[in-house]
Amino acid sequence: MSFHSELKKRVQEYFDQKKISPTGDFRLFSKAIILLLSLVAVYVHLVFFESPVWVALLECVVLGGVVSAIGFNVMHDGAHGSFSQHKWMNNIAAFSLNVLGGSSFMWNVKHNIIHHAYTNIDGMDDDIDIKPFMRMSVSQKKYKLHKFQHIYFWFLYCLLYIFWIFVSDYKKYFTKKIGDMPLKKMALKDHLFFWGFKALNLFLFIGLPIYVVGFQHWLIGFLVFTVVAGLVLSVVFQLAHTVEHTAFPMPDEVTGKLEDEWAVHQLRTTANFATQNKVVCWLVGGLNFQVEHHLFPKISHVHYPAINKIIKQACAEYGVVYIEYARVRQALASHISYLKMVGQAA
Repeated sequence: MSFHSELKKRVQEYFDQKKISPTGDFRLFSKAIILLLSLVAVYVHLVFFESPVWVALLECVVLGGVVSAIGFNVMHDGAHGSFSQHKWMNNIAAFSLNVLGGSSFMWNVKHNIIHHAYTNIDGMDDDIDIKPFMRMSVSQKKYKLHKFQHIYFWFLYCLLYIFWIFVSDYKKYFTKKIGDMPLKKMALKDHLFFWGFKALNLFLFIGLPIYVVGFQHWLIGFLVFTVVAGLVLSVVFQLAHTVEHTAFPMPDEVTGKLEDEWAVHQLRTTANFATQNKVVCWLVGGLNFQVEHHLFPKISHVHYPAINKIIKQACAEYGVVYIEYARVRQALASHISYLKMVGQAA
């Protein structure tokens, strides 16, 4: 039996023995309600109620954090079909991204199809394509500015969210490509949803706030909100794959195949962090259990702590390395060291 087959068998046995569904439960649903109500409350208070400047700025910071948390906890599980046993609930959860300015269609192709299948493979995984500003793999072209990327990456990460909603989605839409990969053909409803929700987001986060609070106040608040969201989103996703101990394999030039089987490839290219920190686990929606997520993307993140033990045991038996950092600061330090190494390597 292959390593992957053994993993699937053991994890399935866990759910059979517990007689529970691998999708979300009350822990996820209650969290989703708390986060969505928090988003509405902070948004309404910011736009329609006057507050001291320091309070408004603090609320913009909170808004950026809440938006990120909704992406991690609600949208992410919904997009993978693991939020609920009901497809319509998964669709609603996934569509939270559209309201927040992204495109669930683009995300599905970029993340579910490409990233999960070709993790850390240069030219295919769009998550490591930040060219020419950053070099995320030694196989990518090197520029002189990369020597300092471990210093200036903070600035670029802060721009992720604003770049996502105003540039990258449109680039994918009009070029019909994600990196070097062709975009899945869009049906009429996909086009309508894309433009309809983009318009809704522009109204909710730009048009209406400018009308109510004025351009200057909106601009300051919008920049604070998007910078916080961009930084949080970038750091959480990068700590999962671009650290010192993860691999960046390339397919064989002749066969076009990878050396490792799929499950081993996921373990070699993925890392966990701060899995014992309950606050981090709650906020990032199990994305600190990235190994479990990549091996079992259809399982909700609320079950990752349980199956984590099963996967670790199987890795120990099969001699497969399991990459994990005990704390966020250790993973972040490893990410910075990796950026410095890649930026200066030949």
